[in-house]
Amino acid sequence: MKKAVYAGSFDPITIGHEWVIRKAASLFDELVVAVGENQQKKEDFSLEEKKKMLASVIKDYKNIKIDSFKGEFLVDYAMRIKASYIIRGIRTETDLEYEKGIQYINSRLNEDITTIFLIPPEDLSVVSSSLVRSLVGSKGWEIAVKRFLPNEECYKIFVKHYQNA
Repeated sequence: MKKAVYAGSFDPITIGHEWVIRKAASLFDELVVAVGENQQKKEDFSLEEKKKMLASVIKDYKNIKIDSFKGEFLVDYAMRIKASYIIRGIRTETDLEYEKGIQYINSRLNEDITTIFLIPPEDLSVVSSSLVRSLVGSKGWEIAVKRFLPNEECYKIFVKHYQNA
């Protein structure tokens, strides 16, 4: 059985993340989508909000599970859950350079874990969580963000979060 992990902060999940999830789910018997809590990043959404958004995206998939991890390297997390593959999305050349470096380190930490890079369609290459968050506050932001979020449930969680902030 081929098992992979796709980890990220998903702060919030975007249509780009959704594309990677769909593609990875079609390639592996089991996919774990793991919310990594990164101490280097200031995150807007709670772990609970992120998991609710992810759950709405994966509800029709039988081979995807949601999890979270904190305070460990992704490669160690992958080993702990018995995943042989790490999935990473590459949007830009900058992403590629960064992810190559991480992959080199991961392969030194555990050569049995293989990193697979997935490149989304060109129209998704500019979509990032930080881009979506940056739209908040301008007039009409509620309408603008909707096109970058995967579904109505994610949209409702996103808008409620910022209206209550």
